[in-house]
Formats: sequence, C-alpha cells, structure tokens
Amino acid sequence: MKHVILAAALVAFAVPAHAQFGGIDLKKIQQAKQKYDDLNVSEEEELKIGQDVSAKIRQRFGVVQNVPVHKYVTLVGLTLARQSERPGLPWTFIVLDTDGVNAFASPGGIVHITRGALGLIKSEAELAGVLAHEIGHVAHKHTVNAIKKNKTVTLGTSETLSNRAPFVDKLANKAYEMVLENKFDRGDEMDADKVSVTLTEKGGYAPGTLAAFLERLDDRNKDQPAQNGLFASHPETKERIAAIRKLAGAKTGPTVETRYKANIKYEPTPVTAIATVEDGASGLTGSTKPKDDKAADKNKDKKEDPPKKGFGLGSLKPSSSSERETAQVSASGGSRGLGADRAAKGGGNPTVVKASVTDAELAVFKKGIA
Repeated sequence: MKHVILAAALVAFAVPAHAQFGGIDLKKIQQAKQKYDDLNVSEEEELKIGQDVSAKIRQRFGVVQNVPVHKYVTLVGLTLARQSERPGLPWTFIVLDTDGVNAFASPGGIVHITRGALGLIKSEAELAGVLAHEIGHVAHKHTVNAIKKNKTVTLGTSETLSNRAPFVDKLANKAYEMVLENKFDRGDEMDADKVSVTLTEKGGYAPGTLAAFLERLDDRNKDQPAQNGLFASHPETKERIAAIRKLAGAKTGPTVETRYKANIKYEPTPVTAIATVEDGASGLTGSTKPKDDKAADKNKDKKEDPPKKGFGLGSLKPSSSSERETAQVSASGGSRGLGADRAAKGGGNPTVVKASVTDAELAVFKKGIA
C-alpha cells in the first residue's frame, strides 16, 4: 500500500492536479504533500523561532551583564553541545538576571539559565547536568515537534511555502509559551534526562549529576506548589531522580567543584524571599513594583481597565502582525505564578552579553575537567 501511495504522489507532479489515478484523487494527494511540507520547519526557520523566543525570555527576566560569568557558562555549555547530535548549531548560553531557579531552551540552540539556578548549583558537573538537559530539548527538537504533534498551530489560507512568515511567527509565539511553561510531555522530559546523563559523561564529568541538583531543588520546594520552577512538568521529580541515577549506574567522574566556586559567586535565594511579578502585571524587566510599594497604594482608588491575565507580553514589540494577533497566546506565562520561581521578577537589561570562546580556550578548559 505504501508503494501505491508513493507512486501516486510521484505521478501527481507529472499529470494535471484534477486527474484521477486508480480511483485516487491526485489533487488531494498534492494538497496533503503541500501541507506536510509547510509544517516541516527548516533549520533556518527553527533559528528564527529560537531568536524570537529568546528575545521574549530576555525581555521577561533580563540578562546578567557579566562577561566572565557568561564565558564560563558558555565554556561548560559548548563542551557538552559539541558532543550532541547537533554540534553545528550556533549554540548560545545566556544567564538570566533573576533569583528564580529556572532554565529555558529555545529552538535552534539558545540555552538560558538563571542566576538563581547558578546559586543553587554546587559544582561544574551539576551545571553540566542542567545545561545538557536543555541541550537535549534543542537537539531533539522537542518544542517544534510538540507543537506540530499537538496541532496547536494551523496553517492559514495565505500561509504557503512562498509566504511562511506568518506561520513561523505563530510557531514562535506558541514555542515561547511552551518553553516558559516547561510544557514538555513525559517522554520528552525523560529523553532530555537521558541526554543529560550521556552528554555529561561524554564531556568528562560524573554522569547523573542532574539528579543531585534535582534532589536539592526538590527539598527546597517541598512546601511550594507542585508546579513551582525548574523541571516542574512530568514526570514527578522523585521519579526522575531515581531514573537518572539508574541510567548513570555506578559510573563516577569529576565534579569540578573548585573551579565552579571560583567562577560563580551567587548564593541561593530562599524561595520565600524571591521578588515576584503579580498576575496581571506587565512582567517586563524592571517594570513591576513590590506589593507594598507606596505608589501602588496611592493609586489604588483610580479607575483602571480590568487586568489582563498572564504577564501582558502583548506589550512587547511584535515581529509581525501575526504575532500581534496571537499575543494572548504567548502571554499565558501567568500560570507560572503558581510558585515564586515561576513568577520571579527579572532584571532591567535584556541585552545579550557576547562571550566569545575560541577552540584553543575550549581545549584548555576541557583539560581542567580531569
């Protein structure tokens, strides 16, 4: 049957679209192929989606303006990414300026980690475990594939191979929502955990270090809402810890704690002390004031428009009219407010910090893992 369908599809390009072949409507086959091709996101489009997602994440949380910190995280990240299934992507590693403990992977190779997470991490091997998990999401295209699989974005009548910009914008908006919300299914999370174990070992670190970090995070979050912060999606944290340790087995390796402490000076912020963005606030970096702010009290009697749900990301400058139309989709990050990490307030500068790394520097860095 597969051969018959393939043959019919091939004939479709050689005969008029309205022709019939063995009772098969070739026009429908042609249309089906067109739709499949339209949904097949190219690497160039994936990079564009990732850049749009990263811009929103950086606007939401701000970026730590510290070149040495970015260079160190980039060295760890590239050590792993170059061992992944997609070593040729323009991998970029960004430290977000927020106390919340979180990490986000944008399609196309942009990995974000918060300074709050860096404060909770205790060694370079643990950092490697977290970054490798996010690299796994990118390498296996979990975000874009999940959108396509769940049919959450559909093609419009004007969105074809010759005019894909509106469709790509839709994907970018949905991708932002998924990345911010950690909306990966059980299979994708387990897959990324496997990648974490594999890449940390390939990079020369003790495998399974992600489990040690998750255990510390789980203990920290024991009195928090179930969906607070990093890796809050399925499967449950304790189940994941056990699975990661089983994958790592009895293998050991260096944790490189001394070098980590020499480069990362952040301390963890107690979850109860994290400044948060209120539901309905703009959520833009530096734009939300604490609840007890006097100015807020002074203006509380003024008439205002009903607050919008989410972080109000519609106020971000859109890349196209399509993005403006779907602003409410990408604004659904408000549900991250279930916990302090999810609703953590960000810094005021979204500018990317350029931390270039040469092959020679990376080679020297790798020698320090042993």
